[in-house]
Order: sequence, then structure tokens, then C-alpha cells
Amino acid sequence: MEAKIGHLRVSIFKIKNRCGYAAICHDHVTEGQTPQQAYDRMCKALRRTNRKDLIDK
Repeated sequence: MEAKIGHLRVSIFKIKNRCGYAAICHDHVTEGQTPQQAYDRMCKALRRTNRKDLIDK
């Protein structure tokens, strides 16, 4: 499954050896019980990284 956050592409897939889903985007990996939860956690991870980059500059 493919989704987008802004211009970034998010790949969401079922994890084979675990019960749940993973999302990969822009050097981030998140896990969730459902595809939507993995996507929501990815949004939060990207927000946190963007905020950190702005503070460092």
C-alpha cells in the first residue's frame, strides 16, 4: 500500500513475522496494529524530525 505525506511517499506493508503493519518513509520506520496506526505514527515521527531540524539550524 502506498500513501503520501506532502511530497513524501509512504510505503505501508504487513510485517510477516509479527502481528501488525510497518510504514517506511524518508529514513523512518514505524509500526502499528493497523495500517492507519502505522501511518499516523509516521506523520508524528516526520513532524518530530522536521521540528528538530528547524531548531538545529
